[in-house]
Amino acid sequence: MLETIRRRFQALQPQADFCSLRYVEEDNERLSVRQGRQQPLTRRHDRGAMIAVCDGGGYGYAATADLSEAGLRAAFERARGWARATASHGVFDYRQIQLPKPQGRYQGAGSDAASVWPRASLLDLLLSESAAAKGNDSRVVDWSASLFRQDIHQLYLTSDGGEAEQHLRALTPSLVVTAFAEGRVQTRSLGGQYGGLGRQGGLDLIAEAGLRGAGRRVADEALQLLYAPNCPSGKMDLLLMPEQMMLQIHESIGHPLELDRILGDERNYAGTSFVTPDMFGHYRYGSELLNVTFDPLLRNELASYGRDDDGKPAEKVWLIRNGILERPLGGDISAARARLNGFALDGVANSRACNWNRAPIDRMANLNVEPGDQSLAQLVAGIERGVLMQTNVSWSIDDSRNKFQFGCEWGQLIENGELKGVVRNPNYRGISANFWRSLKAVGDESTFNVMGTPYCGKGEPNQVVRVGHASPACVFGDVDVFGGAA
Repeated sequence: MLETIRRRFQALQPQADFCSLRYVEEDNERLSVRQGRQQPLTRRHDRGAMIAVCDGGGYGYAATADLSEAGLRAAFERARGWARATASHGVFDYRQIQLPKPQGRYQGAGSDAASVWPRASLLDLLLSESAAAKGNDSRVVDWSASLFRQDIHQLYLTSDGGEAEQHLRALTPSLVVTAFAEGRVQTRSLGGQYGGLGRQGGLDLIAEAGLRGAGRRVADEALQLLYAPNCPSGKMDLLLMPEQMMLQIHESIGHPLELDRILGDERNYAGTSFVTPDMFGHYRYGSELLNVTFDPLLRNELASYGRDDDGKPAEKVWLIRNGILERPLGGDISAARARLNGFALDGVANSRACNWNRAPIDRMANLNVEPGDQSLAQLVAGIERGVLMQTNVSWSIDDSRNKFQFGCEWGQLIENGELKGVVRNPNYRGISANFWRSLKAVGDESTFNVMGTPYCGKGEPNQVVRVGHASPACVFGDVDVFGGAA
């Protein structure tokens, strides 16, 4: 199909200042079991193309599932019509942007392996772990396990001869157990209840995620939480493990740094940002221990790719270095808009769309906290009074991504440098920049873990995309910690 798309685009001979075609073919499948029963298999195979046209200073898009030459030509005419209609009404002249002329091919982790999906054996694994989670314990009232795979081919062509192809393959395992006793309900999961163990690669990710053998362990932890005391309240140290760091990075660094938010594009839907364009280059976002990178080239992370959906080549970029804010998460178009307003901000390759029928917008991809130099034992030993928290269960953050309140599945007290008993309903709250400035210790490579979720939503119409967040364990000082309902 890719060769056919190439020929048909060349046959268009589009008459415009610039034209691109982004073809996406995606095959998704979900295997799941719940309470010992196989759930209906869900599978989706989808393909189509987005035509983008720059003409006369305007920019227009049109998507189509009709991939015939006539269908592509009709989409081109619609996109060119929108470009010409908006040319005199846009915030700037799109001809001022040097749009990429991409070349090359990107093979994601595991994408060169045979496309074998052994449903029977995988269902057996899910049923086995589900049965182990339930056991014979009547206190386990809900238990489920699933595997979600994505196989994505992309082709990006430009009217000036650019051509880039990408093949990505991802797998997200999940296991969730809920226990009930004495009027209390507690849920424990493997990697989070929202697909936090998603990575790019093949079936080897099942072993990496620790799904095999996880059923009984996760259930035992849910039962421990039932009888654990409520998390204490007060100002204390907070040790966040990577499963919760993923959410903290996502909400209080990723979304605030998206440049279209900063420029006001998302204000009426997903919200704005407390970050302003004049902060870059000097604003202290966190303590000197905070180093954050945008790295779409980390191959096994869920949002890895070779080029973004506007053709910009991916590269590792430092967004925050030694606590100082350096760079936003903005593609070439947003960066050009910022320059028009007097802010010389370099963009990154994060102009992304969820599929062929959506236009690219600024999205975080692989957004990571770089490792420090302390083992987990050293992190714990440095805490006189605090709580270790792991695995997000709830979140609330204001529409400027500033004030937040997050809850976790699992907590453990730390007293005088030693891990103590489990506590239930651990929560904490803070203000984004103040919270990151309280960072007092960063774990080393041995505490580092690659996390990812396929469920980040943004944009009108809504787009749900894959994001990756890799992080070590981190310690924050003087955090407002509190327990949930008894």
